[in-house]
Amino acid sequence: MASSPTPRTVVIGAGVVGAAAAYALTARGERVLLVEQHARGHHLGSSHGATRIFRQGYADAEYVALTTRALRLWEQLGGIVGEELVVRTGAVDHGRPEVVDAIAAALAAAGIPHESLTPEAAAARWPGIAFEGHVLTHATAGRIRSERTIEVLLTLAERTGLAELRFDTRVTGLDDHGDDVTVTLSDGTAVRTASVVAAVGSWAPTLVRDLLAGRGAGLPAVRVTQEQPAHFPSHLPDAAWPSFVHWADGDDVYGLLTPGEGVKVGFHGTGPVVDPDHRDFVPVAAEAERLQAYVARWVPGVDATRPTFISCLYDTSPDEDFVIDRVGPLTVATGFSGHGFKFAPLLGEMLADLATGRAPHPRFALPAPESAASLAR
Repeated sequence: MASSPTPRTVVIGAGVVGAAAAYALTARGERVLLVEQHARGHHLGSSHGATRIFRQGYADAEYVALTTRALRLWEQLGGIVGEELVVRTGAVDHGRPEVVDAIAAALAAAGIPHESLTPEAAAARWPGIAFEGHVLTHATAGRIRSERTIEVLLTLAERTGLAELRFDTRVTGLDDHGDDVTVTLSDGTAVRTASVVAAVGSWAPTLVRDLLAGRGAGLPAVRVTQEQPAHFPSHLPDAAWPSFVHWADGDDVYGLLTPGEGVKVGFHGTGPVVDPDHRDFVPVAAEAERLQAYVARWVPGVDATRPTFISCLYDTSPDEDFVIDRVGPLTVATGFSGHGFKFAPLLGEMLADLATGRAPHPRFALPAPESAASLAR
Protein backbone atom coordinates (compact mmCIF):
# COMPACT_ATOMS: atom_id res chain seq x y z
CA MET A 1 0.00 0.00 0.00
CA ALA A 2 1.44 3.38 -0.99
CA SER A 3 2.08 5.84 1.82
CA SER A 4 0.20 9.12 1.92
CA PRO A 5 2.06 12.25 0.78
CA THR A 6 3.72 14.11 3.65
CA PRO A 7 1.31 16.80 4.94
CA ARG A 8 2.47 20.39 5.10
CA THR A 9 0.48 20.87 8.32
CA VAL A 10 -0.62 18.47 11.03
CA VAL A 11 -3.79 19.71 12.74
CA ILE A 12 -4.39 18.19 16.16
CA GLY A 13 -8.03 18.15 17.28
CA ALA A 14 -11.23 17.72 15.25
CA GLY A 15 -13.50 19.90 17.36
CA VAL A 16 -14.94 22.90 15.59
CA VAL A 17 -11.71 24.92 15.73
CA GLY A 18 -9.54 22.13 14.35
CA ALA A 19 -12.12 21.25 11.71
CA ALA A 20 -12.33 24.91 10.66
CA ALA A 21 -8.53 25.17 10.49
CA ALA A 22 -8.27 22.00 8.39
CA TYR A 23 -10.89 23.27 5.96
CA ALA A 24 -9.33 26.74 5.72
CA LEU A 25 -5.90 25.25 5.00
CA THR A 26 -7.12 22.80 2.37
CA ALA A 27 -9.17 25.55 0.72
CA ARG A 28 -5.85 27.35 0.23
CA GLY A 29 -4.30 24.29 -1.38
CA GLU A 30 -2.40 23.07 1.68
CA ARG A 31 -2.07 19.35 2.40
CA VAL A 32 -3.27 18.51 5.92
CA LEU A 33 -3.24 15.55 8.29
CA LEU A 34 -5.98 16.00 10.91
CA VAL A 35 -5.69 13.75 13.96
CA GLU A 36 -8.31 13.38 16.69
CA GLN A 37 -7.88 11.30 19.83
CA HIS A 38 -11.59 10.39 19.97
CA ALA A 39 -14.19 9.19 17.46
CA ARG A 40 -15.67 11.41 14.78
CA GLY A 41 -18.43 13.55 16.31
CA HIS A 42 -17.51 12.58 19.89
CA HIS A 43 -19.05 14.12 23.04
CA LEU A 44 -15.93 14.41 25.17
CA GLY A 45 -14.77 17.97 24.54
CA SER A 46 -16.22 21.45 24.05
CA SER A 47 -17.77 21.28 20.56
CA HIS A 48 -20.48 18.64 20.83
CA GLY A 49 -24.21 19.22 20.97
CA ALA A 50 -26.72 20.26 18.34
CA THR A 51 -26.79 24.02 18.99
CA ARG A 52 -24.69 27.01 19.98
CA ILE A 53 -25.47 30.72 20.18
CA PHE A 54 -24.40 33.20 17.53
CA ARG A 55 -24.66 36.71 18.92
CA GLN A 56 -22.95 40.05 18.43
CA GLY A 57 -23.72 41.30 21.92
CA TYR A 58 -20.30 42.17 23.29
CA ALA A 59 -19.36 45.29 25.20
CA ASP A 60 -15.90 45.05 23.61
CA ALA A 61 -15.67 46.74 20.20
CA GLU A 62 -12.98 44.36 18.97
CA TYR A 63 -15.09 41.29 19.63
CA VAL A 64 -18.11 42.94 17.99
CA ALA A 65 -15.98 43.51 14.88
CA LEU A 66 -14.87 39.87 14.96
CA THR A 67 -18.50 38.72 15.12
CA THR A 68 -19.24 40.74 11.99
CA ARG A 69 -16.34 39.09 10.16
CA ALA A 70 -17.43 35.69 11.45
CA LEU A 71 -21.03 36.22 10.33
CA ARG A 72 -19.90 36.88 6.75
CA LEU A 73 -17.94 33.63 6.82
CA TRP A 74 -20.90 31.73 8.28
CA GLU A 75 -23.04 33.01 5.41
CA GLN A 76 -20.39 32.02 2.86
CA LEU A 77 -20.08 28.56 4.39
CA GLY A 78 -23.85 28.09 4.29
CA GLY A 79 -23.85 29.17 0.66
CA ILE A 80 -21.18 26.59 -0.23
CA VAL A 81 -23.18 23.70 1.21
CA GLY A 82 -26.60 25.08 0.32
CA GLU A 83 -28.02 25.02 3.83
CA GLU A 84 -28.53 27.38 6.74
CA LEU A 85 -25.94 26.87 9.48
CA VAL A 86 -26.96 29.93 11.51
CA VAL A 87 -30.72 30.08 12.05
CA ARG A 88 -31.71 33.68 12.78
CA THR A 89 -33.69 33.76 16.02
CA GLY A 90 -32.52 37.09 17.43
CA ALA A 91 -30.90 37.44 20.83
CA VAL A 92 -31.86 39.25 24.00
CA ASP A 93 -29.62 40.49 26.81
CA HIS A 94 -31.02 41.65 30.13
CA GLY A 95 -29.97 42.36 33.67
CA ARG A 96 -27.27 44.66 35.03
CA PRO A 97 -27.73 48.06 33.36
CA GLU A 98 -24.01 48.83 33.17
CA VAL A 99 -23.39 45.67 31.14
CA VAL A 100 -26.45 45.86 28.88
CA ASP A 101 -25.89 49.57 28.19
CA ALA A 102 -22.23 48.92 27.30
CA ILE A 103 -23.32 46.23 24.83
CA ALA A 104 -25.84 48.65 23.31
CA ALA A 105 -23.13 51.29 22.92
CA ALA A 106 -20.78 48.82 21.22
CA LEU A 107 -23.49 47.66 18.82
CA ALA A 108 -24.39 51.27 18.02
CA ALA A 109 -20.75 52.15 17.34
CA ALA A 110 -20.52 49.20 14.93
CA GLY A 111 -23.74 50.15 13.15
CA ILE A 112 -25.52 46.95 14.18
CA PRO A 113 -29.30 47.43 14.53
CA HIS A 114 -30.64 46.81 18.02
CA GLU A 115 -33.57 47.73 20.21
CA SER A 116 -33.96 48.57 23.89
CA LEU A 117 -37.06 47.40 25.76
CA THR A 118 -38.58 47.56 29.19
CA PRO A 119 -38.78 44.23 31.06
CA GLU A 120 -42.56 44.34 30.65
CA ALA A 121 -42.40 44.84 26.88
CA ALA A 122 -39.79 42.10 26.58
CA ALA A 123 -41.96 39.66 28.57
CA ALA A 124 -44.90 40.41 26.31
CA ARG A 125 -42.76 39.66 23.24
CA TRP A 126 -41.04 36.57 24.71
CA PRO A 127 -43.37 35.08 27.35
CA GLY A 128 -41.03 32.16 27.97
CA ILE A 129 -38.51 34.41 29.72
CA ALA A 130 -38.76 36.73 32.73
CA PHE A 131 -36.67 39.91 32.52
CA GLU A 132 -35.07 42.43 34.84
CA GLY A 133 -33.00 45.59 34.59
CA HIS A 134 -32.27 46.84 31.09
CA VAL A 135 -33.23 44.72 28.07
CA LEU A 136 -31.59 44.77 24.64
CA THR A 137 -32.26 42.74 21.50
CA HIS A 138 -30.53 42.44 18.15
CA ALA A 139 -31.81 40.52 15.13
CA THR A 140 -28.50 39.45 13.55
CA ALA A 141 -28.13 36.78 16.25
CA GLY A 142 -29.14 33.19 15.84
CA ARG A 143 -28.77 29.53 16.65
CA ILE A 144 -25.78 27.71 15.17
CA ARG A 145 -26.35 24.14 14.03
CA SER A 146 -23.16 23.11 15.76
CA GLU A 147 -22.94 19.35 15.20
CA ARG A 148 -23.84 19.85 11.57
CA THR A 149 -21.22 22.60 11.25
CA ILE A 150 -18.39 20.33 12.37
CA GLU A 151 -19.41 17.61 9.94
CA VAL A 152 -19.68 20.17 7.12
CA LEU A 153 -16.17 21.47 7.79
CA LEU A 154 -14.66 17.98 7.96
CA THR A 155 -16.45 16.87 4.81
CA LEU A 156 -15.43 19.97 2.86
CA ALA A 157 -11.80 19.44 3.88
CA GLU A 158 -12.00 15.80 2.74
CA ARG A 159 -13.55 16.76 -0.59
CA THR A 160 -10.55 18.88 -1.53
CA GLY A 161 -8.50 15.70 -1.71
CA LEU A 162 -5.85 17.40 0.42
CA ALA A 163 -6.93 16.24 3.89
CA GLU A 164 -6.31 12.93 5.60
CA LEU A 165 -8.46 12.48 8.72
CA ARG A 166 -7.52 10.03 11.45
CA PHE A 167 -9.85 9.48 14.39
CA ASP A 168 -9.25 7.49 17.57
CA THR A 169 -5.62 8.50 17.18
CA ARG A 170 -3.87 10.20 20.07
CA VAL A 171 -0.75 12.37 19.89
CA THR A 172 1.78 10.69 22.17
CA GLY A 173 4.73 13.01 21.56
CA LEU A 174 5.81 16.34 20.11
CA ASP A 175 9.58 16.45 19.52
CA ASP A 176 10.97 19.84 18.63
CA HIS A 177 13.86 19.89 16.13
CA GLY A 178 14.06 23.64 15.68
CA ASP A 179 12.64 24.24 12.22
CA ASP A 180 10.19 21.37 12.44
CA VAL A 181 8.45 18.97 14.84
CA THR A 182 7.96 15.22 14.89
CA VAL A 183 4.40 14.33 15.83
CA THR A 184 4.21 10.79 17.21
CA LEU A 185 0.83 9.11 17.12
CA SER A 186 -0.75 6.25 19.04
CA ASP A 187 -0.99 4.18 15.83
CA GLY A 188 2.81 4.15 15.66
CA THR A 189 3.10 6.82 12.98
CA ALA A 190 5.71 9.56 13.33
CA VAL A 191 5.21 12.59 11.09
CA ARG A 192 7.90 15.24 10.76
CA THR A 193 6.45 18.58 9.70
CA ALA A 194 7.28 22.27 9.68
CA SER A 195 3.75 23.22 10.80
CA VAL A 196 1.60 21.87 13.62
CA VAL A 197 -1.74 23.43 14.59
CA ALA A 198 -2.69 22.32 18.11
CA ALA A 199 -6.41 23.14 18.19
CA VAL A 200 -6.76 21.17 21.37
CA GLY A 201 -8.60 23.50 23.75
CA SER A 202 -8.69 21.89 27.18
CA TRP A 203 -5.78 19.59 26.35
CA ALA A 204 -3.37 22.46 25.56
CA PRO A 205 -1.80 22.65 29.04
CA THR A 206 -0.70 19.01 28.93
CA LEU A 207 0.11 18.76 25.22
CA VAL A 208 2.00 21.94 24.30
CA ARG A 209 3.22 23.62 27.49
CA ASP A 210 6.59 21.82 27.56
CA LEU A 211 7.32 22.48 23.89
CA LEU A 212 6.50 26.15 24.35
CA ALA A 213 8.67 26.36 27.47
CA GLY A 214 11.57 24.83 25.55
CA ARG A 215 11.33 27.75 23.14
CA GLY A 216 11.12 30.36 25.89
CA ALA A 217 7.39 30.90 25.43
CA GLY A 218 4.61 30.59 27.97
CA LEU A 219 1.02 29.43 28.06
CA PRO A 220 -1.52 31.30 30.20
CA ALA A 221 -3.07 29.47 33.12
CA VAL A 222 -5.92 27.93 31.14
CA ARG A 223 -8.58 26.76 33.60
CA VAL A 224 -10.31 23.55 32.48
CA THR A 225 -13.77 23.05 33.97
CA GLN A 226 -16.64 20.61 33.55
CA GLU A 227 -19.80 22.60 32.91
CA GLN A 228 -23.32 21.27 33.40
CA PRO A 229 -26.04 23.10 31.48
CA ALA A 230 -29.33 21.30 30.93
CA HIS A 231 -32.16 21.07 28.44
CA PHE A 232 -35.64 21.79 29.82
CA PRO A 233 -38.88 20.83 28.01
CA SER A 234 -40.54 23.85 26.42
CA HIS A 235 -44.20 24.79 26.82
CA LEU A 236 -44.03 27.09 23.78
CA PRO A 237 -43.58 26.84 19.99
CA ASP A 238 -39.98 26.85 18.77
CA ALA A 239 -40.46 30.29 17.18
CA ALA A 240 -41.08 31.79 20.63
CA TRP A 241 -37.43 31.39 21.70
CA PRO A 242 -34.60 33.81 21.01
CA SER A 243 -31.20 33.08 22.46
CA PHE A 244 -30.74 34.94 25.74
CA VAL A 245 -28.12 36.07 28.23
CA HIS A 246 -28.99 37.19 31.74
CA TRP A 247 -26.34 39.46 33.24
CA ALA A 248 -27.41 38.61 36.76
CA ASP A 249 -26.14 39.87 40.11
CA GLY A 250 -24.72 36.40 40.75
CA ASP A 251 -23.49 34.14 37.95
CA ASP A 252 -24.33 35.04 34.37
CA VAL A 253 -26.69 32.69 32.54
CA TYR A 254 -27.19 31.84 28.88
CA GLY A 255 -29.94 29.97 27.06
CA LEU A 256 -31.26 28.94 23.66
CA LEU A 257 -33.63 26.46 22.10
CA THR A 258 -32.29 23.13 20.83
CA PRO A 259 -35.11 21.87 18.57
CA GLY A 260 -36.29 18.44 19.64
CA GLU A 261 -34.38 18.59 22.95
CA GLY A 262 -35.72 21.62 24.79
CA VAL A 263 -34.35 24.94 25.95
CA LYS A 264 -30.71 24.77 26.98
CA VAL A 265 -29.88 26.89 30.04
CA GLY A 266 -26.57 27.10 31.85
CA PHE A 267 -24.42 29.15 34.18
CA HIS A 268 -21.36 30.59 32.47
CA GLY A 269 -18.08 29.05 33.63
CA THR A 270 -18.99 27.92 37.13
CA GLY A 271 -18.12 24.22 36.93
CA PRO A 272 -15.44 22.35 38.88
CA VAL A 273 -11.85 22.17 37.65
CA VAL A 274 -11.17 18.79 36.02
CA ASP A 275 -8.58 16.76 34.18
CA PRO A 276 -10.11 16.45 30.67
CA ASP A 277 -8.94 12.84 30.43
CA HIS A 278 -10.48 11.84 33.78
CA ARG A 279 -14.00 13.27 34.11
CA ASP A 280 -17.00 11.79 35.87
CA PHE A 281 -19.62 13.61 33.71
CA VAL A 282 -21.81 13.76 36.85
CA PRO A 283 -23.57 17.06 37.67
CA VAL A 284 -22.69 18.66 40.99
CA ALA A 285 -25.93 18.14 42.92
CA ALA A 286 -26.02 21.55 44.58
CA GLU A 287 -25.34 23.31 41.26
CA ALA A 288 -28.02 21.25 39.53
CA GLU A 289 -30.53 22.35 42.15
CA ARG A 290 -29.40 25.95 41.80
CA LEU A 291 -29.86 25.83 38.03
CA GLN A 292 -33.36 24.37 38.39
CA ALA A 293 -34.26 27.08 40.90
CA TYR A 294 -32.99 29.73 38.49
CA VAL A 295 -35.00 28.28 35.61
CA ALA A 296 -38.16 28.08 37.74
CA ARG A 297 -37.83 31.80 38.48
CA TRP A 298 -36.54 33.22 35.21
CA VAL A 299 -37.59 30.86 32.39
CA PRO A 300 -41.33 30.27 32.90
CA GLY A 301 -41.75 28.86 29.39
CA VAL A 302 -40.15 25.52 30.33
CA ASP A 303 -40.66 22.73 32.85
CA ALA A 304 -37.92 23.31 35.43
CA THR A 305 -38.62 19.97 37.10
CA ARG A 306 -37.48 17.89 34.11
CA PRO A 307 -33.88 18.78 33.24
CA THR A 308 -31.67 16.68 30.99
CA PHE A 309 -28.15 17.57 32.06
CA ILE A 310 -25.25 17.92 29.63
CA SER A 311 -21.53 17.76 30.36
CA CYS A 312 -18.99 19.82 28.42
CA LEU A 313 -15.59 21.41 28.91
CA TYR A 314 -14.58 25.06 29.16
CA ASP A 315 -10.96 26.06 28.57
CA THR A 316 -10.90 29.51 30.15
CA SER A 317 -8.03 31.95 29.95
CA PRO A 318 -7.45 34.43 32.81
CA ASP A 319 -9.05 37.32 30.87
CA GLU A 320 -11.42 35.12 28.76
CA ASP A 321 -9.57 36.22 25.62
CA PHE A 322 -8.67 33.55 23.10
CA VAL A 323 -5.10 32.28 22.88
CA ILE A 324 -4.10 31.96 19.21
CA ASP A 325 -0.41 32.29 18.38
CA ARG A 326 2.54 30.63 16.68
CA VAL A 327 5.94 29.82 18.14
CA GLY A 328 8.34 28.31 15.60
CA PRO A 329 6.54 25.42 13.88
CA LEU A 330 3.77 25.23 16.52
CA THR A 331 0.48 27.13 16.28
CA VAL A 332 -1.62 27.01 19.46
CA ALA A 333 -5.38 27.49 19.85
CA THR A 334 -6.94 27.42 23.32
CA GLY A 335 -8.63 29.63 25.91
CA PHE A 336 -11.97 29.91 24.12
CA SER A 337 -13.64 30.43 27.48
CA GLY A 338 -17.09 29.23 26.52
CA HIS A 339 -17.64 31.81 23.77
CA GLY A 340 -15.55 30.59 20.84
CA PHE A 341 -17.96 28.56 18.71
CA LYS A 342 -19.64 31.59 17.16
CA PHE A 343 -16.27 32.58 15.66
CA ALA A 344 -15.47 29.11 14.24
CA PRO A 345 -15.01 29.89 10.52
CA LEU A 346 -13.03 33.01 11.38
CA LEU A 347 -10.84 31.10 13.83
CA GLY A 348 -10.11 28.61 11.07
CA GLU A 349 -8.93 31.43 8.81
CA MET A 350 -6.83 32.96 11.59
CA LEU A 351 -5.14 29.63 12.30
CA ALA A 352 -4.54 29.03 8.60
CA ASP A 353 -2.93 32.48 8.42
CA LEU A 354 -0.59 31.63 11.28
CA ALA A 355 0.25 28.19 9.92
CA THR A 356 1.23 29.73 6.58
CA GLY A 357 3.45 32.42 8.06
CA ARG A 358 1.26 35.46 8.69
CA ALA A 359 1.54 37.56 11.85
CA PRO A 360 -0.66 36.75 14.87
CA HIS A 361 -3.50 38.89 16.13
CA PRO A 362 -1.72 40.87 18.88
CA ARG A 363 -4.57 40.59 21.37
CA PHE A 364 -4.53 36.79 21.28
CA ALA A 365 -0.75 36.31 21.36
CA LEU A 366 0.92 34.10 23.93
CA PRO A 367 2.22 36.01 26.95
CA ALA A 368 5.90 36.56 27.63
CA PRO A 369 7.33 33.71 29.76
CA GLU A 370 7.52 35.84 32.89
CA SER A 371 3.88 36.89 32.48
CA ALA A 372 2.74 33.32 31.98
CA ALA A 373 4.67 32.21 35.06
CA SER A 374 2.95 34.93 37.09
CA LEU A 375 -0.50 33.92 35.82
CA ALA A 376 0.17 30.29 36.72
CA ARG A 377 0.92 31.08 40.36
